[in-house]
Amino acid sequence: MNKIHYFLRLHSLSHRLPAHLLIYLSIDFSVIPLRGCSVDIHPNARWKQNGLTVAGGNGQGNGINQLSYPHGLYVDDDQTVYVADQSNRRIVEWKSGATSGQVVAGGNEEGSGDHQLSQPLDVIVDKER
Repeated sequence: MNKIHYFLRLHSLSHRLPAHLLIYLSIDFSVIPLRGCSVDIHPNARWKQNGLTVAGGNGQGNGINQLSYPHGLYVDDDQTVYVADQSNRRIVEWKSGATSGQVVAGGNEEGSGDHQLSQPLDVIVDKER
C-alpha cells in the first residue's frame, strides 16, 4: 500500500470558505500494473472522507495558532509543516499534532532586515542545517 500526502489551501471564491484554512489529505492507494486486472468502481460508491487541519483553523489572524493568507509550505521527514504566512510576513513551523505554531522567520513587520520578511510566498527547509 502506498500513500500520497496533499496539502490544500482553500481559495475563497465565495464568502463561505475561509481564506486561512490549510487542509491535509492522506490517500492510501495500491499500484496496479497497466496490464493487470481492472478495478471496477460502482458509480454510486461512497468514499470515506477524512480531513485533518494541520495548521491554522482558528480563524484568520496574527495569533500563533492562526494564519492569514498562507501560501507555500514544506513538510519535513518528521511531518513538521512550515507555512509561508504571507499577510503576517512570517514563516511558521507546525510540529505534527501541535495546536499552535512557532515563528521561525520574520514576523517583525515588513522590511528588508535580517529579521524581517516581505509577504513570503514559499518556503523550503534545508535539513542539513
